[in-house]
Amino acid sequence: MCLAIPVRITKITGTLAEVDMAGTRREADIRFVEGVEPGDYVLVHAGFAIERIDEEEARKTLELLKDVYYE
Repeated sequence: MCLAIPVRITKITGTLAEVDMAGTRREADIRFVEGVEPGDYVLVHAGFAIERIDEEEARKTLELLKDVYYE
C-alpha cells in the first residue's frame, strides 16, 4: 500500500523544500510540482512532492490519518 502524507512547505532551496509534517521537519524534492511556495501544502510520497493540495484538504487528511493510527 502506498501512502502520501500532506505537509506544509516552510522553506525552498532549489528543488528541495523543508516541510513540516505535524511538527516534524523533513526534506522533500519538489521538482515534480510546479510553482509551489513556502506556506503551500503538498502530498509527499517517498520523499517527493507529487501534488499541491489546499489547506482544508490537508487538514482533513491529517485528521483521518490521526484517527487511523492513534485509535
